[in-house]
Amino acid sequence: MKHYHIVSRIAIYLLSVILIAFGIFHYKNPYDLLIYLPDGLPGGVIWVYVVGTAFILAGISFITNKFVKISGYVLAAMLIFFVLTIHLPNSMNAGAPEMRKLALINLLKDAAIAAFALHIAAGAYKQHLHFDHND
Repeated sequence: MKHYHIVSRIAIYLLSVILIAFGIFHYKNPYDLLIYLPDGLPGGVIWVYVVGTAFILAGISFITNKFVKISGYVLAAMLIFFVLTIHLPNSMNAGAPEMRKLALINLLKDAAIAAFALHIAAGAYKQHLHFDHND
């Protein structure tokens, strides 16, 4: 069982590095990501920075093993929201076939990361957010 724990921690650290890299990308290239925002959403580029901050904070949370349960659930909710409001509509309605394919790839990527975040959150036994008494 000890080897499972080591492999699990390595996977979590790898996800953390990727999340932090995504967050940094949001800060370095905010205007490249504006095209993904739904039309009519007030705030504009502020949302790109908010999402970038959320990615960085989730990555730090997973690395430090602090607030893992809440970070995992919030990250999963945010990514599922992106899947339903951004990637799914774009995969069905984008004009160019290349854009529909890119939206589908982003949909699958975000769904996979959301599933991993849920797995991490559900396995955070020593965290303070408990939904049942068996944690």
